[in-house]
Amino acid sequence: MRCQRHSLSALVLPLYGAAVVGALLLLPIGLGFPLLPRAAAALRRRADRQRQRTADWSGGRAAPPAPLPGTTRALLGDETFWRELRWAWLEPVTGGLIVAAPLCLFWYGAFAVLVQPFAWREFGEGNWYAFVPVRSTATMTAALALGLAFAAAAVALAPRALAGHGRWSVRALSAPYTTELVRRIDHLTGTRADALDVQAAELRRIERDLHDGAQARLVALGMTLEEATRLLETDLPAARALLVEVRATSERALQDLRELVHGILPPVLADRGLGDAVRSLALDSFLDVRVDNALPPGRLPAAVESAAYFAVAELLANAAKHSGARQVAIHLGHHGGVLRVSVTDDGRGGAAAGPTGSGPTDGRPTDGRPTGSGPTDGRTTAAGPTGSGLAGVRRRLLAFDGTLTLHSPPGGPTLANLEIPCASSSPKTSSFSATD
Repeated sequence: MRCQRHSLSALVLPLYGAAVVGALLLLPIGLGFPLLPRAAAALRRRADRQRQRTADWSGGRAAPPAPLPGTTRALLGDETFWRELRWAWLEPVTGGLIVAAPLCLFWYGAFAVLVQPFAWREFGEGNWYAFVPVRSTATMTAALALGLAFAAAAVALAPRALAGHGRWSVRALSAPYTTELVRRIDHLTGTRADALDVQAAELRRIERDLHDGAQARLVALGMTLEEATRLLETDLPAARALLVEVRATSERALQDLRELVHGILPPVLADRGLGDAVRSLALDSFLDVRVDNALPPGRLPAAVESAAYFAVAELLANAAKHSGARQVAIHLGHHGGVLRVSVTDDGRGGAAAGPTGSGPTDGRPTDGRPTGSGPTDGRTTAAGPTGSGLAGVRRRLLAFDGTLTLHSPPGGPTLANLEIPCASSSPKTSSFSATD
């Protein structure tokens, strides 16, 4: 069925190409100037549909082109426009023939199965099926068997034909190399700036937490010790009470430092890897969280594990705080050099990730501490550098060429898919089982 749809759609493409060529021919007399942008836009919509079909049916992804220029002069200098016009004329000859081969083979086999057994006598002496002269019951049976073989071969070849057509479409419809190079440079420039902003925000957060937490407690501890030392000679009970207060203050300062270290790199993440760290988040959450860890033995790059960990923490926080969810399912996997994490909750949906790279809109500095997904004793458990919210998750992943795909219709459920390209090494083996 897909091969047939590809073949039929290929027959329509020359009409789009003819419209563009007609507009080009009318340029010398001026009529083509208003017509060419419209014809090019129609061809672009057709090409975009083909890119989507290629991705859905064969898994091949053509690099998306830049938007069409708005003027005819710029359109004539656009390399992608000429590539799409060339594709419109070549597709019926190349791509169309690729997918038509198994289709023709199937219908030729169907003719032997559906027609030859019943009408071979009516065709007379000149009735041949492939290389078999159908003149008797025995030869008709041979033609029937050959037709069944042709139909079976067509069914077997159809997926390969679609894959071949997908490779052809990717090659024909991908953006030019120069466009890809410029786009890549722009992306790297943006992600580098984001990474620098993230690093600066993290340093500010650490400085603020040290100043407001452990440093303040240590200053108070020193002043209390000084007062206790002064009272040792005159009021021993009061000095003893102050020393008890010093011990409590030192314990609180130590707790602040532990929470700060936990926000930078949780010990469970550093020691046992992403699977066990996500399981720790699930155990700390008051939601019913199920973790399916299909990660291979070994460790991912530390920076990737940290990004994925804090992203999952933020998604759990959103599920607990905003969606009213009660159950969350987390799946971790690594296939084809890509870390894939999916987080699904049964909340009311309606979440939106916002624009890429966006952050809070209230002007506050972001300390990246998601709330609601950790312990309920008031401790901060999942601090991170990029700011809270789904926009912060997306910004965090961009630094690794990662993506966040969100599907959250009103009424739920909400499904968030994270993908981060990375390699897996095996110096350590996680103690977390394959399935929880």
